[in-house]
Amino acid sequence: MAYDLEEQEQLDELRAFWNRYGNFILTLITVVALSVAGWRAWEWWQQRQAMQAAGVYAQLQQAAQASDAAKARGAATELLDKYSGTAYAPMGALVAAKLQVDAGDAKAAEPLLAWVVDKGKDDGLRPIARLRLAGLMLDQKRIDEGLKVLSETPPERFVPLFADRRGDLLIAQDKRDDARAAYKEAFDRLPEGDPMREVVRLKLDALGGAAA
Repeated sequence: MAYDLEEQEQLDELRAFWNRYGNFILTLITVVALSVAGWRAWEWWQQRQAMQAAGVYAQLQQAAQASDAAKARGAATELLDKYSGTAYAPMGALVAAKLQVDAGDAKAAEPLLAWVVDKGKDDGLRPIARLRLAGLMLDQKRIDEGLKVLSETPPERFVPLFADRRGDLLIAQDKRDDARAAYKEAFDRLPEGDPMREVVRLKLDALGGAAA
């Protein structure tokens, strides 16, 4: 009988606990379950986006191999519009932009490069886009815009390339001393044996400021 009374007391305590905290526990369980389900749905959606983006990027690559600039531009636009959160978007924009330039349509290349600069999430691709965009602006004599594009400090490995491109822009403004300083920075930062180093040396020689 003592066991029955003790068991009844435990049941009463459990019932009282559940009456007090049951709704909270059920709510917590529901929230956790929904969170897990939501996370799995998000992962599924991301995987689906990546797979679809990969298919569009493959089409872009085929267009690049065929030197079909228009088709590549269309595929890149689809990547930027529908799959901007994937790694394929900035890669596709760079590939398509190069095709536009090769086809003589720099105007079509510029918005693709600008998208990578402004919205691309890959720290390794944004500096490339900045260099190419600044190059387009140099060709179009939009020097101040080109210098502005290069105003952001790039990752270390891109520093000499940015300095070299700044030198090119400054030469176009006939700012020889500033250009010489930019080329000198590029030369000093480039590693021994880098073929770009000899190119920069020639630019310095032309300015009468040969590298040591």
